[in-house]
Amino acid sequence: MIDYYETKSQPITRVMVWQAYKQVKANRGSAGIDQMSWADLDKKLSTQLYMLWNRLTSGSYFPQPVKEVAIEKKSGGMRMLGIPTILDRIAQEVVKTHLERIVEPQFHNSSFGYRPGKSCHQAVKQAEQNSFRHNWVIDLDIKSFFDTIDQKLLMKTVQHYCKDEWVLMYVERWLRAGIVKKDGRYIDRVTGTPQGGVISPLLANMFLHVVFDKWIEKEFPNKPFERYADDIIVHCKTDKQAKFVLSQIRRRFKQCGLELHPVKTKIINFRGITKEKYTQSFDFLGFTFRPYWCKSGGKLQLMPTTFMSAKSKSSVLEKFTSMQLHKWRKPIETIAATLNPIITGVVNYYGKFWKEHMRSLWMQLNERLLKWVRWEKGLYRKSALRWLKKKYAESPRLFRHWQLVHP
Repeated sequence: MIDYYETKSQPITRVMVWQAYKQVKANRGSAGIDQMSWADLDKKLSTQLYMLWNRLTSGSYFPQPVKEVAIEKKSGGMRMLGIPTILDRIAQEVVKTHLERIVEPQFHNSSFGYRPGKSCHQAVKQAEQNSFRHNWVIDLDIKSFFDTIDQKLLMKTVQHYCKDEWVLMYVERWLRAGIVKKDGRYIDRVTGTPQGGVISPLLANMFLHVVFDKWIEKEFPNKPFERYADDIIVHCKTDKQAKFVLSQIRRRFKQCGLELHPVKTKIINFRGITKEKYTQSFDFLGFTFRPYWCKSGGKLQLMPTTFMSAKSKSSVLEKFTSMQLHKWRKPIETIAATLNPIITGVVNYYGKFWKEHMRSLWMQLNERLLKWVRWEKGLYRKSALRWLKKKYAESPRLFRHWQLVHP
C-alpha cells in the first residue's frame, strides 16, 4: 500500500507534492530550460512526482538554472523574468505553502501584494482613503528590486521567521541557481531573486516586511502607507514631512542594499499649499490618483479621485489595435463573443470604483467597430453609423461596453 503521508529525512509528504502540482498546474506557465511541457509531465506524472518527492525528502534535490525571458513593460523597456522548470516550480510551491503559513499572519495590514485574501482593489481603495486625510504623497520606486536583493540579508530574514533547516536549505539553493540567457550563456546569480519563480513574491514580501513595513511602523507610526510587492505609497501631512520621511527611507534602503530610482521616486502635492512646484498626480496599480473638482455639501471641493491611468488605456487600446478588427470577415455576434471577455475584464478591474472615467476608451472601441462596419458592409461613415445604431437598438447588450457608452 502506498503511504502518501510517508516522509524521509525531510518532513515532506507525497500529498504535499501532489497538492503543489495541482496548484502550479492551475497557474499554467511555460516550460523551463529542460523544455518539459505540462503534456510531457502528465504522460509520466506518477513517476516524475515520485522522483521529485524522493529527492526533496532525501535532501538530494538541486534546482536547475532558470530560463531568462524578456517581457515588455507598460512604462517602456523590458523586464527580465527567470522561468524555473515545471518540476522546480512544484518544489517551490511545496516550500512556499509551508513557509507562507508561518509568515503570513505576521505581515503588515498595509501590505497587499501576492497575499491570500488581499487584492489590488483593496490597496487602491486604502490609498484613496488616505489621500483624503493627507495632502502629500511619496511615490517610491525601488531600482531593479528583484535583481538587487541582498541574498545574505534575505536568508537572515527567512531564518528569523522559519527555523526549519530543510526550508532554509532549499531557499538558499534556489537563490544560487544560475540563469541561462536567451543565447544559451550561463550566468551565476549572486544577488536578487528571479521574477517568475513561485516562491519569489513571498521572499520579496518577507524582505520588504523587515526592511520597510516594520521599520516605518516603528520610526513613523503616524505615516500610513500602501505596499503592493515593491510598489510603495507613503502619505504625509506637509511637504516638509514628505521630504524628511523620503530622506530617511532612502537612507534605510541604502543600509539594506537597495536604491530608490532617482527619477521615478517623487513627492506628490495633492492639495497642499507650497511655493515649490510638484507633480499633482501619481500612478498606482494601473490607476492614476489626482485632484478633481467635485460637489460636496453644495460646494465645489478639490478631492482626490481615482482614474484609469493613461498607460493602462494605451495598453488596452494597443490590444484592440493589434486584433485588427476591421479586417475580420465574421458576423458582428462573433466579434462580440471574442471581445466581451476582454471588455468585462477591463470593466471589472478599472471600473471597480468609477466607470465614467473610461468613456473615452469605449468611444474609441466604438470607432473601431464602426470601421469594421464600413469595411464589411461597404458603407460610408454616416450609413455605417446608422447600421451600428440599429444593431444597438436590436441588441443593446451585444457588447459589454454598450451598457456604458453606446454607438
